[in-house]
Amino acid sequence: MNLTKYGIASNLICIIIIWIFHLSGILGILYGNSEWFINLTPLNIYVSFFLLLYVNKKYFKTIIFVCCCFLIGMVSEILGVNFGVIFGDYKYGNALGYKIFGVPVLIGINWAILTVSCCALSATLFDSVFTKIIMGVFFMVMLDAVIEPIAPVLDFWEFSGGKAPLKNYLGWVIVAFPLNCFYQIFKIKVNGNFTHHLYFLIILFFLILLLQLNTLKNLI
Repeated sequence: MNLTKYGIASNLICIIIIWIFHLSGILGILYGNSEWFINLTPLNIYVSFFLLLYVNKKYFKTIIFVCCCFLIGMVSEILGVNFGVIFGDYKYGNALGYKIFGVPVLIGINWAILTVSCCALSATLFDSVFTKIIMGVFFMVMLDAVIEPIAPVLDFWEFSGGKAPLKNYLGWVIVAFPLNCFYQIFKIKVNGNFTHHLYFLIILFFLILLLQLNTLKNLI
């Protein structure tokens, strides 16, 4: 019983931490030293990733799945950046830190975070495996659509021509679909609702920045 209570408490603490980080980032970028807070974006992603692993540390299949998402995400992005396949013609800026073959390591981590969060949310909301897979992919593509207009302003990445092409979103479907299939078919589980909060906070973060896009261009 005590272990159960401790587990619930630790999950709650992790949820509180990501709320603090994301809300601080929103307020800091919009009303504080925007450049300084943007430079902290890697820290925010690393913290979210560490907490995702920590919350699910007893779920071996989940940890393996997270690692697979990271590797598949990195390989896909490396092919995209260096050969223009999958997502289109784009390149990464310097805001996300250390790169491997032109792709920040944080992008692989971000693929893992988003995939697990979207899969887990879809698994909770829907009943049939097919619907879970389709909606999980939809959640991922929807989030990318919200992030794309903000990414060049924050020096995350930028497409040739300025706007993400249709090929980018089709590329997301191509990569996200098998990952969602694997999650749902092999019944990967997450511990608690930490991932639900994480997805909500990520989309809230970028929706608010998207609404303040013109302000951000003037601030940065």
